Amino acid sequence: MRGNFRHRCLGLVKVGVAMAVFATALSACSFLGPSTGSPAPLQGTATRLADGRVLLVGGGWGGQRPTSAAASIFDPARNSITATGSMTMPREGHTATLLSDGRVLVAGGSNEANGAIESAETFDPKTGKFTLTGPLSKGSSGGLAMLLNDGRVLVIDTYNQLADLYDPTKGTFSPTGAPIESRHGWPAATLMQDGRILLVGGWDDQLREVASAEIYDPNTGVFTATGSMESPRNESTATALSDGRVLVAGGTGSNSLRVTSSEVYDPSRGAFAASGSMAVPCAMHSAVGLADGRVLLVGGTNQSDRAISTTQIYDPTSRTFSTSGSMTVTRYSATVTLLADGRVLVAGGEGNAQVLRESAELYDPAKGTFSPAW
Repeated sequence: MRGNFRHRCLGLVKVGVAMAVFATALSACSFLGPSTGSPAPLQGTATRLADGRVLLVGGGWGGQRPTSAAASIFDPARNSITATGSMTMPREGHTATLLSDGRVLVAGGSNEANGAIESAETFDPKTGKFTLTGPLSKGSSGGLAMLLNDGRVLVIDTYNQLADLYDPTKGTFSPTGAPIESRHGWPAATLMQDGRILLVGGWDDQLREVASAEIYDPNTGVFTATGSMESPRNESTATALSDGRVLVAGGTGSNSLRVTSSEVYDPSRGAFAASGSMAVPCAMHSAVGLADGRVLLVGGTNQSDRAISTTQIYDPTSRTFSTSGSMTVTRYSATVTLLADGRVLVAGGEGNAQVLRESAELYDPAKGTFSPAW
């Protein structure tokens, strides 16, 4: 299954309403069909807009259909989705980040005609149109992006050890300090409460899971090593908690076996400590912080490399995981987007036998249940 995804969208990690200042810091990952306005399974993006709606952009179909330039908007107040203006070119594996002024920056990605893409564009929800903006310093077919506290956007290409800063007032990218390690596979990253970015895990050059971690400081523009995780991980999630720590959960460990362990990074100590065990071992799952400070973990693949419909809840107070209501279908590498009303939009992903998920569903944390999104 993993061979279908060159890079994982890691904006899957968001924080809850209690940390609203960070809620739009990371690029979110969702999936949009080529023309129908329905979610498609692979490497598109979803970004919650300032007005609470969700912008779904681009994506590919694993070679079964061309990469898409289409965009749609999901309205959670009406549980409806409508088409909006298309991007200037098809993209998959791109990043999409909500800017401080309400626009959305879409950067990089790839398509069949261009390969890795250097260009970037912004979406204006007031006009429903995309406009080209300054290009990346180098084409990036996948990566991580997050809004910094000063309004700039950090875009990281972990594979090529490159990082750019986007200045929305100038509409330009400029190189910044490079990651210390080349991280293949699916490393995880999140914006921390102190404004720095934590980057963990992935594969090394020999495709072995790594335990190392590093931090980008926007004040210095430099990545520095921090304490390593207790276990090597790839395909895990990293989720900022309301107390400033970061939960790293699941993934594949040595020999690519799924792990049930989790650990919490304390930025004040620069160290990881073991936390609770997951109820179900999984990798390529998705995670999002809920409004009450808990963390929702959705789907993934199990020890047999099969997609699952299981959802789990992490309670940072008790440091325990528990199962919640199951999704209507199995999914891995799906999107999770926290909505303003506390619900979570789960869209796309892939099921077993390479079944591409075109559906989306809504999770209600009060009831622990899922229902169709539209």
